Amino acid sequence: MELGRTFATLFSDISFRQKLLDTKTQEEFKEALVFQRHQLTASNQQPTALGEEETDPRSNKPLMCKDFLRAGRGIYEDLCRRLPYYPSDFTDGVVGSNKTLLKYMTTAIFLYIAILLPAIAFGSLNDESTRGEIDVKKTMIGQSIGGVIYSLFAGSPLVIPLTTAPLAIFITVIRGICDDYDLDFPAFYACIGLWNSFFLILGGIFNLSLLMKLFKRSTEEVIALFISIAFVVDAVKGTVKIFHRYYSAPTLSNGTMKAFPPGQGQQGSVVPSNASGAVTAAMEYTAFPESIIHCTRERPLLCLLLMLGTLWMGYTLYQFKRSQFLAFQMPVFKVHDRPLFRVAPFERLSLLNVISAMGLGFLLAVLIFIDQNIVVSLTNAPENRLLKGTAYHWDLMLSGLINILMSVLGLPWMHAAFPHSTLHVRQLAFVEQRVEGGHLYETIVQVKETRLTSLVANIFIGMSVLLLPVPLQWIPKPVLYGLFLYIALTSIDGNQMCDRMALLLKEQTSYPPTHYIRKVPQRKVHYFTFLQMMQLGVLCTFGMYPIPYMKMIFPLLMIMLIPIRNNVLPHVIEAKYLDIMDAQHM
Repeated sequence: MELGRTFATLFSDISFRQKLLDTKTQEEFKEALVFQRHQLTASNQQPTALGEEETDPRSNKPLMCKDFLRAGRGIYEDLCRRLPYYPSDFTDGVVGSNKTLLKYMTTAIFLYIAILLPAIAFGSLNDESTRGEIDVKKTMIGQSIGGVIYSLFAGSPLVIPLTTAPLAIFITVIRGICDDYDLDFPAFYACIGLWNSFFLILGGIFNLSLLMKLFKRSTEEVIALFISIAFVVDAVKGTVKIFHRYYSAPTLSNGTMKAFPPGQGQQGSVVPSNASGAVTAAMEYTAFPESIIHCTRERPLLCLLLMLGTLWMGYTLYQFKRSQFLAFQMPVFKVHDRPLFRVAPFERLSLLNVISAMGLGFLLAVLIFIDQNIVVSLTNAPENRLLKGTAYHWDLMLSGLINILMSVLGLPWMHAAFPHSTLHVRQLAFVEQRVEGGHLYETIVQVKETRLTSLVANIFIGMSVLLLPVPLQWIPKPVLYGLFLYIALTSIDGNQMCDRMALLLKEQTSYPPTHYIRKVPQRKVHYFTFLQMMQLGVLCTFGMYPIPYMKMIFPLLMIMLIPIRNNVLPHVIEAKYLDIMDAQHM
């Protein structure tokens, strides 16, 4: 019985089973058994093992006010936890018997494309909102510089930093404020960024990432699903603009018309007297560099087909690995011939401008703080079986340091991005499939924790700048909209909130045998799902409201999700049921 208990304990570790399967000789098999026994003995002798330090947000230690007063303690423990593994971040899978060079190459290529296209898309959005101050080229340069720094020095090397939609919204609002109050945009933008970096660095020094103890899985899933919805909204808005511009705007659907900048016209040109204001505006506006626009309805339909075709192709290839097999002229992007690096002219700001920038910088810091820590938490979730430890405090401080450089040089800000980080983990993971109750599940066995894939991908981004502007002219915008839809669709895979929302449309007999279905009454599960949907609705309302200034309070609403989950929901649903549904394991 004791022998059976010992081997059952050893084999219960799915990662260890995979190591045994990879052994080639009896000696390697025995060595793996002995090593695993030593690992179990060491963990039993040290109940506060590595990863359970006082300032680790994932530890079970209760949150105390004095924890925030121990300045630099969290960063020190993060570095102590991660530095011993730093050399292996470059050598794992490259040297030794267990090489995975092919997996690294395919992951780097996947990551390069997954980073490049959003950088182009958000660069185009920033170009429009800032009137060329932050364009595609600057966005790609900033992505390359920030991504390389993060890949080399971050404590969580699998996390991918990006310029995201909420940051693009902030940039749009800042541009509007500069126009309203006649402020110099580069200087005001840099001032806000420096305040933001100041607050982020303070957060890292005073261990504010410990607040992640208050974030439950359900709260993280609401925010993650909101980000996925934001991708969908961006794709739909871009497609609607194309239809509005080319499908119904012209009075002659099969003709052509001369296009001029808004408010200007060619001498001698005549606009029909019966033309409506919308038609006149449409006739004056152009998104193309040429002077003639072909106003045919085939153009927006082709855009729609390109977007949906990109989504279909991407998702089909995404699903292909689960199958039994192998277990035009479109709207183009602008590139400006402006200097890439220009230090912000701070002398153009008054003292009042600097003080007002502090408030905006604080709100931006709250947004980055939440997104950064939630993405790191999702990436280091227990089901991903990462073994080298976390570094919440150091990564937060590193984000602040990177954004100092971004702000001063007029490059777009960045922080840890979802779902690119979790997709990066999936690409580097070895999975095992199992069938339970007629449902097929994938369980991560092992993840290659390396810095090489992210580092190579971001270096490729920087090299791609040398190819501009030619490749951008070959990428229709609807392809990027299709990519947004693909990212949104694949990111909900494994989101427990989406799984529970699907239960509302299923018969009870077809429910999957998850832990919360077995332990929580069905009525409580649906109550909890409905309350999450209400929180998601509030986030979407304020985060996507057409008035830019209302979007500024969006980070505060994200913070409000913490007391709602910890203080309000337990009065509606028993705390024991909430804890079961918020459990990390399926």
